[in-house]
Amino acid sequence: MPFLLFYTTHPDEATARQIANTLVERKLAACANIFPISSAYWWQGAVQQDGEWVSILKTRLELEIALEKAVQELHPYETPCIMRLEVRANEAYEKWVEDSTVPAASAAG
Repeated sequence: MPFLLFYTTHPDEATARQIANTLVERKLAACANIFPISSAYWWQGAVQQDGEWVSILKTRLELEIALEKAVQELHPYETPCIMRLEVRANEAYEKWVEDSTVPAASAAG
């Protein structure tokens, strides 16, 4: 069963952890990997260079919209980075992702 990896950047570790914990607690994500990065990007007409934190969230395909909406609601950035990739893994891990998240109908209600 394919699932989604969401890649999201955050301004600091505390924000990354707070958002990740909320998403896992809500069972919108099975888990989150959190780590520091260095970013260079265009923002408001100039190149910015900042330290950021990334979270990689694992979720069911059917939770794509619910997870994106939750990230947007929780995120402090005006334009948060919310990228997703459909992936496959070993069967046991795929089952764990499914078992660790709620069905989309439960997430909506």
